[in-house]
Amino acid sequence: MRYELYYWPEIQGRGEFIRLALEEAGADYVDVARRRGVAAMEKILEDKRAARPPFAPPFLKAGKLVIAQTAEILLYLGSRLNLAPREEAGRLWAHQLQLTISDLIVEIHDTHHPISSALYYEQQKAAAKQRASAFWRDRVPKMLGYFEQVLQKNGGQYTIGRRLSYVDLSLFQIVEGLRYAFPRRMKRFEKNIPGLLALHERVRERPRIKAYLASERRIPFNEWGIFRYYKELDA
Repeated sequence: MRYELYYWPEIQGRGEFIRLALEEAGADYVDVARRRGVAAMEKILEDKRAARPPFAPPFLKAGKLVIAQTAEILLYLGSRLNLAPREEAGRLWAHQLQLTISDLIVEIHDTHHPISSALYYEQQKAAAKQRASAFWRDRVPKMLGYFEQVLQKNGGQYTIGRRLSYVDLSLFQIVEGLRYAFPRRMKRFEKNIPGLLALHERVRERPRIKAYLASERRIPFNEWGIFRYYKELDA
């Protein structure tokens, strides 16, 4: 099957978690908005006749199916791309972990937009500094500490079972993004998550991921996505 991924063409954002899964699996897919422009994506979003319309990107077309929400898309793709356990309990566990990653993504985004996404960062800088400090003081130790614990309880190689899953790919992206957005804070914290750092390096060196990261298909980090670098937030 050829998959069609619909997401904003200029940012990694939430779509990147899906791209990583598709790339690792060597799946046949097209990143529609990057190939055909945003109008192709907006056409589906604005289709009033659709019985099950997506609310917002990312969404995935797989045959006649249109699936939205990052965690839901990965739940669908996981078993089909051999990136999730086959048994139901394992698939649900992977989905549960991915939903927790989704919670973490929201908290990361809110470090630079704590009041409203409709406001520019410059309009909420004071609140962002407070939010970023609280995030690193309270949330990062708890949430990354949780995933470190999950990883260690599973033997330290992968988060689920004995094979790479889409959860491992997503945790790779979390580490990559935090290193970009908060290089100083992340460097100080990394001694607390040796297992996640080792997992990050294993994912980075996987042949298809390594090739993807070096290609033009990998959109560089920038100040429009989830992970944004602002010096004043990285104290």
